Amino acid sequence: MANGRFAPSPTGDLHLGNLRTALVAWLFARSSGGTFTVRMEDLDPVTSTKEKASQQLRDLADLGLDWDGSVVFQSERFGLYDEAIATLQKRGLTYPCFCSRREIAEALSAPHGLPGDARYPGTCRELSPGEQRARHREGRRSALRLRADASPVALEDRIVGHFVATPDDIVLRRNDGMPAYNLAVVVDDELQGVDEVVRGDDLLASTPSQIALGSMLGFRRLSYAHIPLTLGPTGQRLAKRDGAVTLADLRQLGFSASEVLSRIGDSLGLCDPGEVVTTAALVVRFDPVQIPREPWLVPNGLLQA
Repeated sequence: MANGRFAPSPTGDLHLGNLRTALVAWLFARSSGGTFTVRMEDLDPVTSTKEKASQQLRDLADLGLDWDGSVVFQSERFGLYDEAIATLQKRGLTYPCFCSRREIAEALSAPHGLPGDARYPGTCRELSPGEQRARHREGRRSALRLRADASPVALEDRIVGHFVATPDDIVLRRNDGMPAYNLAVVVDDELQGVDEVVRGDDLLASTPSQIALGSMLGFRRLSYAHIPLTLGPTGQRLAKRDGAVTLADLRQLGFSASEVLSRIGDSLGLCDPGEVVTTAALVVRFDPVQIPREPWLVPNGLLQA
């Protein structure tokens, strides 16, 4: 039995890729007899709204997905994230970082940088207390980073297979005082009893860092399944430029949520094109081994009659 979750950011309507990921996460949990929860990752108060969250929940329900318990909002859990940060600080596992995004990008592109390495270069890792005070006097705001161990972390992903990477000195608290995503997601998965994380493979690279952070906090080791992304006809990430990509868009074209579910199910090899299915029927057919290992390229006119 695996307890799963779906954790979107309520910044707009869910598109076909989001809905497909939600369905796969739901299938993983329900097919194992586990629970399924929904969490709104609304850390950014500028782009996230309760109205957008409500619309996302309606879309999930219309697709036939249900969840256990109340929906959790990260914006209401800052105290929990502060506690986790305080634990790390007491153990000397954090340090202030004064780097801007531009400075980090320049450091990574320098001749001594490793090609393709997007990890933080450690510029502020060994600053002395005096150097830190000097930067504060200059008016520079600091983020708070994790002092990660340099030992590689390996995982056996249920879709990707064996994956190894060195943890990054990820940001725990941004320089505006807001808790960072990588911290919040680790704390929430632990406190919500999540056993298995199912999400897009664009997040695979950050997983070893999250595992390392969880270990430092004494959390359980989770299971992971990173599924290939849903892409547009040209192989780019699915976006509005590709036309009707949200449930609302597709409804305007006259397609029902059931028809959208059928197309997503077909992309996963769980039903025939045009077959009328329900999520309950898909649970019975679901086998993680059969999930396609390649991205789903949504062709032009996917939902044309």
